[in-house]
Amino acid sequence: MCRQIPNILTTIRIVCSILLLICKPLSVTFVWLYVAAGVSDMLDGFTARQFDAVTVFGEKYDSLADIIFVGVCLLKLLPAFHLQLWSVVWIGLIAAIKMLTLLFSYACHRNKLFLHTIANKVTGAMLFLTPLTLIWIPINHVLPVVCAVATFAAIQEGHLIRKEKTQTVVDK
Repeated sequence: MCRQIPNILTTIRIVCSILLLICKPLSVTFVWLYVAAGVSDMLDGFTARQFDAVTVFGEKYDSLADIIFVGVCLLKLLPAFHLQLWSVVWIGLIAAIKMLTLLFSYACHRNKLFLHTIANKVTGAMLFLTPLTLIWIPINHVLPVVCAVATFAAIQEGHLIRKEKTQTVVDK
C-alpha cells in the first residue's frame, strides 16, 4: 500500500488541477485547491524515495501532472494578473524553450520528459509561491525575477539533455 502513496498524491494534484478550472482565480476555494496541488507535488517524489517506490511510470505520471497543473494555472492566473506585453512574450519564450526541450528529449531518449534539476525545483517553488505573495508584492516586481530564474532553468535543462545526447554518441 505504501508504494502506491506517491501515485495517489500525483492523482490528487491532477484532480485539484481540474477542479481549479471551475474556480474563480485567487478565490478562497482556488487557493485551497492550489495549495493542495502544490503540496502533493512536493510530497509525491519525497514519498516515492522514502518508500522505495520510484518507477518509470511514476516519473512520467508526475511530469504529466506537472504539465496539467502548470497549464491550468497559466490558463486561470495569467488573465487575472493583467500582464504587460513584455511579460507575456517572455513567458511564451520560456514555454517555447521547454517545449523544444521536451521534443528534443523525446526524439533522442524516448523516455525523458523533464529533468528535475535544482534550477527547475527553484523555479517551481517560485512559481508556486508567486500567486500567494501577490497580497504584498505587485506582480510586475515579482515576475522579472521568476522569469529570469525560469529562463536559466529551461536553458540549463536543454543543455543537459543535449550534453547527455552528445555523451551517448561519444561513448558509443
